Amino acid sequence: MRVVVQRCKKAQVTVDDAITGVIAEGLMLLVGVTHGDTEKDAKYLAEKIAGLRIFEDDAGKMNLSVIDVGGAILSVSQFTLYGDCRKGRRPNFMAAAAPDEANLLYEYFNRELAASGLQVETGIFGAMMDVSLVNWGPVTLILDSRG
Repeated sequence: MRVVVQRCKKAQVTVDDAITGVIAEGLMLLVGVTHGDTEKDAKYLAEKIAGLRIFEDDAGKMNLSVIDVGGAILSVSQFTLYGDCRKGRRPNFMAAAAPDEANLLYEYFNRELAASGLQVETGIFGAMMDVSLVNWGPVTLILDSRG
């Protein structure tokens, strides 16, 4: 699995002009699933993200997690994270998991985040979504469940 993590002041996702998820301070996540990913990958990333110390403490050091600051999560499925652009000009998405498989792991990943006590908002899997955020810092990290 691959997750793009963006620290944000606010974020929202809209589908067909209806807001499906909105958060204030927290983390905006773009989540991709590839072939062979398992619940172990999803659990690892959920635990890593929940404890990731990328919020500043009173001394101005990145020393606090999203849990520590009482933040929330906006999680959006993003199969294009596994787009291969090495050949030609149109991405190849063969590395992305099949939708049914990917959706199961995406939902499991979100449940694991929620089990950490986090508020988790989402888009709609497979839908055309409009995502907006105010990236705070900016701070953007890319995490992979497998090295």
